[in-house]
Amino acid sequence: MNRPSGTSRRRRPRGLLAWITALLLLTGSLLVSAVPAGATENGLLDATCIPPSSSDIAYTPPLTNTPQPSSAFVSWQLGPCVSTSVPGLTSGTSTDSVPPRSRSCLDLLAAGTETKVVTWNTGATSTLSMNRTVTVAGAVVLVTHTGTVTSGLFAGDTVVATETAPATDITLCTLGLGTVGTVYGVMTLEITSV
Repeated sequence: MNRPSGTSRRRRPRGLLAWITALLLLTGSLLVSAVPAGATENGLLDATCIPPSSSDIAYTPPLTNTPQPSSAFVSWQLGPCVSTSVPGLTSGTSTDSVPPRSRSCLDLLAAGTETKVVTWNTGATSTLSMNRTVTVAGAVVLVTHTGTVTSGLFAGDTVVATETAPATDITLCTLGLGTVGTVYGVMTLEITSV
């Protein structure tokens, strides 16, 4: 009934090694699949911006789970950015003041359409027309924007932007247990020629 202590010890490292190997392979495949197909198959990645690029939205008054008039100020701070076709492009900004309208924290989870104008550090602008989808996974909210550059620098290119932010305040607000005054998240932006 008693096994030599060395037998069980030899099996555990192999099992652990197999588990670590499987985890590394899974992580590698997820990283490969995270690269947008358009950037590798259909076109050239004209510009990319990575964290600490950020999105910051402030609501006045803060949102509750009951609709009420509230204004919004939306700011994208993009950088560092790299462009293959415009070597001097290193950062960009987009700001919008949205007048009061009836809003609740449930609106933060809704899909929709939007237009943003990005002003690059070079002085050029790009108008982005996008669809927005929202996914909550545990304590994280992921907002994905997909569309095209309709005018300005990179006109005709496709756009993919993602924002990742904590979901705690939004979740509590939808349950009637809090409010949402601001939503801050890190983001990436990719502009790809077709």
